[in-house]
Amino acid sequence: MADIFLDSSSDFLAVGVCKDENSKLLSTTYKCWQAQSEYMLPELEKLCIEGEVDKKDIKRIFVAIGPGSYTGVRIALTIAKTIAVALNAEVYPISSLQILQKENEKSICLMDARSGRSYFAVYDNDFVIESDQIRTSDQVKEYIAAHPDYAVCGNIKQLGLDIVSNNVNVIENMYRLRNSFAKIDNALSLKPVYMKG
Repeated sequence: MADIFLDSSSDFLAVGVCKDENSKLLSTTYKCWQAQSEYMLPELEKLCIEGEVDKKDIKRIFVAIGPGSYTGVRIALTIAKTIAVALNAEVYPISSLQILQKENEKSICLMDARSGRSYFAVYDNDFVIESDQIRTSDQVKEYIAAHPDYAVCGNIKQLGLDIVSNNVNVIENMYRLRNSFAKIDNALSLKPVYMKG
């Protein structure tokens, strides 16, 4: 029973494949702004070949559904739905912010929401401390200052802070947390998460 992992919610493309519980997770992640739709399926195909995964063995699809780039979120979601229908596979939707967290640390997860705002959430593995929302840059900076022991992860350039964001592998996070995500009953009913502040 093979699992695949898809995320195109930011300016990165991230794809992963795992043949079964005893196999190594194979993944690729790279900056691919406005080209995820062109490269996601070929990258998935490459990983399936490398991992000796027959497409008919794909049984579970883990996909980041937002918040994030309006077009980017739809790319991975559309691919996930198409594969789910074609192969009768299960789909597990995941917050694009949750997969930005640092393992085993309380993590402030951020993405640029433009206009001086950030998509914001705080996670501790599969526990939600602050649910996905939009906050102004000032609100995010105040929260970071009030929680100096929390890891700051994701895109922080919009904040203008002199700190370094923790780099994480979103596919490894999806894989690590995969058993805490809930399957959706009807893949075709799944909608992307868009937020407006």
